[in-house]
Amino acid sequence: MRIDRLSRRVLCVLWLGLAVSAGASSLPEPSMNTIPLPGAGVLGSRLEMPVLVYLPAGKGPFPVLVFSHGRAGSAHERQRLQHPLGRSQLEYWLGKGFAIVAAIRPGYGSTGGGDPEYHASHFSQPGQCEGNPDYSTVAAAGSKAVLASIDWVRQQTWAAGQPIVLEGQSVGGLLTVAVAATHPSGVIGYINFAGGAGGNPEKSPGQSCEPEKLTELYAALGRQTTLPNVWIYAQNDQYWGPEQPLLWHKAFAAGGSTTRFIHAAAVADGDGHGLSRHEADLWSGYLDEFLQSLGRSVAVRP
Repeated sequence: MRIDRLSRRVLCVLWLGLAVSAGASSLPEPSMNTIPLPGAGVLGSRLEMPVLVYLPAGKGPFPVLVFSHGRAGSAHERQRLQHPLGRSQLEYWLGKGFAIVAAIRPGYGSTGGGDPEYHASHFSQPGQCEGNPDYSTVAAAGSKAVLASIDWVRQQTWAAGQPIVLEGQSVGGLLTVAVAATHPSGVIGYINFAGGAGGNPEKSPGQSCEPEKLTELYAALGRQTTLPNVWIYAQNDQYWGPEQPLLWHKAFAAGGSTTRFIHAAAVADGDGHGLSRHEADLWSGYLDEFLQSLGRSVAVRP
């Protein structure tokens, strides 16, 4: 997806992690780790996927958030990714007593591995989608990295026996929905922020390439999902528009899982797609309600 002119500065600062400055004394520095991904490299070689881990204050073990980042529109921007999530998310989850695990998947940052999450389509001109978008391949390719992160978390002493919550932004939201449908051990629920793929707000504002294909994919994932979940989309999402996410969720919800769709208010600066990167006042109440709905399966700090 290409980044629109209106929100380019917001996305470059928040999404690519420049907002998480080294001098931010109120947040702990992340530990840098790697997770092996056999077969994910060129000609089936093994990749070492970087993963950032933030631990909250106090003694563990801690409940864990596994976060999946979104996708920038150009190879240059994808290669610049260093910090997968912004400061407001870090503050929220650490304040709740969660450890945060955020991997940089193949195709992003310095991880390597080509571009496995490419959906094989593009907008050649306004409203004109070229190619045959394959969102199932996007979901399958990205899910491997997320599942590897979950497996790795379960081996860490600071997470021993603790529940895992998934959260994803944009393409990371789509991956989160896909991963949850596989019933990964230890995961108790997930949050999908603006999940989707194939958008380009410069050439096709408010509509992705053949969004009905995502409707079909979400319907199939919904039939396999039992985990509770919440989907959060701003009304001025510049990638998907206000109506398509409702159709995606309706198709998904027909599968019968405990799910809720939240149409958050339009974001004032126009970057509705980047809702999760904005100040916590715009979304923290929804997350509070969701965590409370999980009950005693996850103990969070007030």
